[in-house]
Amino acid sequence: MAEATPGIRIRHLYKIFGPRPEAMLELAQQGVSKQELRDRHGHVLGLKDISIDMPAGGIQVVMGLSGSGKSTLIRHINRLIDPTAGEVLVPVDGQDVDVVKMNHRELLRFRREQTAMVFQKFALFPHFTVLENVQYGLQVQGVAARQRREQAARWIERVGLKGYADHYPNQLSGGMQQRVGLARALANDAPILLMDEAFSALDPLIRSDMQSVLLDLQQEIGKSIVFITHDLDEALRLGDRIAILRDGEVVQQGTGQQIVLRPADDYIASFVRDVNRGRVIRCRTLMGEGSPVQGPSVDAGMVIEEAARLLNAEGCKVANVVNARGRHLGVLSMDEIIGAMVPAHEPAAAAQAPDPAAPAPVAWSH
Repeated sequence: MAEATPGIRIRHLYKIFGPRPEAMLELAQQGVSKQELRDRHGHVLGLKDISIDMPAGGIQVVMGLSGSGKSTLIRHINRLIDPTAGEVLVPVDGQDVDVVKMNHRELLRFRREQTAMVFQKFALFPHFTVLENVQYGLQVQGVAARQRREQAARWIERVGLKGYADHYPNQLSGGMQQRVGLARALANDAPILLMDEAFSALDPLIRSDMQSVLLDLQQEIGKSIVFITHDLDEALRLGDRIAILRDGEVVQQGTGQQIVLRPADDYIASFVRDVNRGRVIRCRTLMGEGSPVQGPSVDAGMVIEEAARLLNAEGCKVANVVNARGRHLGVLSMDEIIGAMVPAHEPAAAAQAPDPAAPAPVAWSH
């Protein structure tokens, strides 16, 4: 569960590409459009006034179509790209530090000790074994050979690659190579994990498997993860918070529930129109007041699709909603679940409770 306080805080971040970005900053701040800045002034507005509070110990997803600025944004967090203006505040030793103001030595230390990155194209050394790849960051940090081998071996096993330590990348499948990349990032034990389209190059089934691996690991490690994707289903499955970018600007940010149930504009509405709401909306959102009833109990954080399956299995129409300690919070009916699972453009009569034996629907990328 993500903490309520922010981890990484981005404040009024601008990035303008071109020969005189600082001279174009005032125009961008005054509201000149991306197209006008390009056509009349020969500069590209990569990011415009980005402000995001990212959850400490949680997964912040940044989503958008190609050219939206999402990969540009993540590269500002470890300052692979310098901003034109703005702040990137990260917690270091209990204090907020602006990455933008770090000198060369501070930045190098920050990259080595505070952040790790997982790339879309794996970025493994082809002449290194799995073990050598995973321990590479520790070697750069100067960790003793025995300690780094033990630490690397532990993460190799943890990501499901036990027995492959002596293999080379070309002997592994794409999914296995990405597990190596994930193990390498986790072996450094950095508090911030940056994942830029990390699973986009994988086949759908392998991609789903890697999402499960990440969620399972996150329960254990509690890193502050920034995950870039163009896929809404992936964003909703992984994200404690989601920020959606378009043309370098944040269009909407919030939880998956907030975005699905209250899209900010037609652009967001088009993204969420075909979302399986049963996998996003949680019981606490739909529950009503009421005394305990004869029926199953469901956790307030459970998605309503799971609650519907439980009600179906037990032949009940109403469930008790409880918190993690088992305290009664309210009640939730099957009728309310069915109504919430129907997008606004579909007639309510078309909805049916999910069949427990039915296969899960295919998740389409947007």
